[in-house]
Amino acid sequence: MTAWTPRTWTGLAAVSALLAVAFGAFAAHGMSEAKPIEWLHTGSQYQMVHALAVFAAFALQRTGAKGMGLVAGLFLVGTVLFSGSLYAMALGGPRVLGAITPLGGLSFMIGWALLAWRGFGLPDQT
Repeated sequence: MTAWTPRTWTGLAAVSALLAVAFGAFAAHGMSEAKPIEWLHTGSQYQMVHALAVFAAFALQRTGAKGMGLVAGLFLVGTVLFSGSLYAMALGGPRVLGAITPLGGLSFMIGWALLAWRGFGLPDQT
């Protein structure tokens, strides 16, 4: 993942943020049942946070931080699994897809843990 170009990082993060806004808007204006609205809202919130986190990982990578490609990849995989499973259920998919959601959450947590580990290893720039 370290071979990702700025185009790849920026494009994937921007598409992810775009989808987060679209699903959030659909929750607000296109759904009437409470549970699917909740799933769409939760999925879009987590997706937006992690789209922005991909941008942050890219910025850190540009300063020389190691492992940021893996961090970004974990955030994007987490988005597909976590938010994607919630979106699928909200749009009528089987509830068994909810078993996938925690795997996305685990991917997010591993990404944040790696980011913390690598962040604490950055040199001080004071």
